Amino acid sequence: MANTKLTPPTKKLDDLQKFDQPGFAKKYIKQKDGFNEISLIIEGIHCSACVWLNEKILYKTDGVLEVDINYTTNKAKVLWDDDSIKLSQIIQKIRSIGYDAYAYDPSKQEEIANKKRKEYYAKLLVGIFCTMNIMWIAIAQYAGYFSGMSDEIKNILNIAGFILATPVLFYTGWVYFKGAYYGLKNRFVNMDLLVATGASLTYIYSIYAMISKSGETYFESVAMIITFVFVGKYLEVLSKKKAIDTYDALINSIPTEVIVIKNEKRVPVSVDEIKVGDIIEIKAGEKVIIDGIVISGEGTFDESSLTGESKPIYKKRSDELISGTICNDSLIRYRATKDFASSTLFTIISLIEDSISKKPHIEKIANQISGYFSNVILAISILTFIGWYIYSGDFERSLIIAISVIVIACPCALGLATPVATLVGFGEGVKRGILFKQASFLETMAKCDVVLLDKTGTITEGKPKVVKFEKFETFDINLLYSLTKSSNHPIAKGVNEYLKQEFKNLKEYDLKDIKNIQAKGISANYNNQILLGGNIKLLKDRKIEFETNSENSIFIFAINSQVVAKIELKDKVKKGTKEVIKELKKLDLEVVMLTGDNEKIAKNIANEVGITKVYSSLMPQDKAKIIDKYHQNKKITLMVGDGINDALALSKSDIAIAMGSGADICIEVSDVVLLHDSMDSLLYALKISKNTYKSIKQNLFISLLYNVITIPLAVAGYVIPLIAALSMSLSSLLVVGNSIRNKKRIIQ
Repeated sequence: MANTKLTPPTKKLDDLQKFDQPGFAKKYIKQKDGFNEISLIIEGIHCSACVWLNEKILYKTDGVLEVDINYTTNKAKVLWDDDSIKLSQIIQKIRSIGYDAYAYDPSKQEEIANKKRKEYYAKLLVGIFCTMNIMWIAIAQYAGYFSGMSDEIKNILNIAGFILATPVLFYTGWVYFKGAYYGLKNRFVNMDLLVATGASLTYIYSIYAMISKSGETYFESVAMIITFVFVGKYLEVLSKKKAIDTYDALINSIPTEVIVIKNEKRVPVSVDEIKVGDIIEIKAGEKVIIDGIVISGEGTFDESSLTGESKPIYKKRSDELISGTICNDSLIRYRATKDFASSTLFTIISLIEDSISKKPHIEKIANQISGYFSNVILAISILTFIGWYIYSGDFERSLIIAISVIVIACPCALGLATPVATLVGFGEGVKRGILFKQASFLETMAKCDVVLLDKTGTITEGKPKVVKFEKFETFDINLLYSLTKSSNHPIAKGVNEYLKQEFKNLKEYDLKDIKNIQAKGISANYNNQILLGGNIKLLKDRKIEFETNSENSIFIFAINSQVVAKIELKDKVKKGTKEVIKELKKLDLEVVMLTGDNEKIAKNIANEVGITKVYSSLMPQDKAKIIDKYHQNKKITLMVGDGINDALALSKSDIAIAMGSGADICIEVSDVVLLHDSMDSLLYALKISKNTYKSIKQNLFISLLYNVITIPLAVAGYVIPLIAALSMSLSSLLVVGNSIRNKKRIIQ
């Protein structure tokens, strides 16, 4: 990266110094892989070329490692090395190219957005007022052109047109002059330069015609070019706000303070200052912000936003509370088990923020194209002027046609094509508890060929129930209870729940040398007794002979190599799974089931849900090898799992989907998280990705088709400047409207 020397102006020093203060860093800056990361809002971005310019300049700045700017939200994620460059220098670099940046603060975002809309609205009112009045003057001039008009009246009308067009150009249109200036300063031709050039040339020529009294003035075209483009920009701001409403609603619903009990006193404390062990109090209707364990009180909680469970969940002493859920009734006090940065809710918010900032590959290509688009258009306009002047010898006509070419070209539609569609897709995903970690995963998921499903916890509920309990020898039931409590595997949990229901006064022993044996079971030591619990594979490894022909899942308990009990369990297929599998096949997807269970159990479940291709008795590495085989056949794979034994397969697949209730490592390596834990969520995730990708391709087609058709028409002289300005604005709005229409397609 090039070494960039930054010397902020003196008047900006005090303002910039705040970005390097410890208090600012504590509030807004996060650590990532040993470097600093911040979310910024960049003011002044109003086209994809602006995004391209900011990213290009920052990437050339020594010490800046990563930059991702979202055109729709104007939000930037910046990763930098604090030893090489300070944040104040990064902000100054952004300001040096005509933009401004400040730390993203959800609590202030709505206020800032409203301020921007009011500013745009004021400029829009001036533009519309002046344009409407200048239209009457234009009508009078056109009428006089055919019926005859004295030079004195014509001059008065020209002066009136000049007076009305001037505030439109320099007040309403100032944003385009500012953008054009900084673009040229950085040797970059952007959309602002096209608009400013087209309007200015028309304005200057009209002043010349008015003073010299030779030719016609086009002050109405000046006003209309600026006003029409600005109307489109204002409507675009409103449309983009609508597209991100779901995300904003989620961010703004998070309280900044919670009530903490200190010395029996209720003290409001910032969520960022909560520590593990703090006692937090919540009342009916309040949201749980920090994860914890109930210590007093009892009541029901709404977990629908996280799990999709519509029924309230009853919580009592010692039960776990998950952040993001809502207390329906009662007064509850609980002990924090995490800080805010580690909470479930903050993790979800971070996933959404990261996903919005990361661009899909197709968007990066579109931004690169739009970055050079304006150069091409300016060149075409100059050649058009030269060609028409050589052909007709008419300077006025040649200039007006060249201006039409400049104005009608629309890099905005091209730049909007991907980010707005992506954000709409993300919004629909968040509503349904589907979190895409990066926008690029939407694109990959839309192209997948094979869906590989883990059985337990994905196809089935993952909560197997005991259907048969056989004891072969008398033994201390507390040994089995203690062993199964040491494991998080669904089978062990099922056995443990059964024991709690069937036996009273159970005791948990302090087991030693506890080992979870992947895909096989668990072992431990208690008072020199070797305890084993698991499947047939575990017994074979320990050379313990035991045969069974059950069609259910088996948990065998052995003490000192002697089998003392066999427990049979059965897991229910998740509601709606069969219907979802049928829909996946309609999407031309190959559906495969992977499981560590034996062939008989696997085939029974597969037949029940309509899956014909099954791989059973698999170890974690076997699942990964199956995915590798699909890759060798050039297939794009999508793997869905929830257990530790799925982590390797998930990491190998092109798209990894984790159930929200799954193991932490499973969620960590995944690309998409399904909070609602249902197969319906998987179907919606696929529909969202496919329809979003379809919407992106449609938007790109619309924007390219628009330019392919309208630019030649303008070059041929069939489009006047004011029509060019109107059509330019409409093309951007058409792309935004098509993206929002994607919502309806998803639920069909």
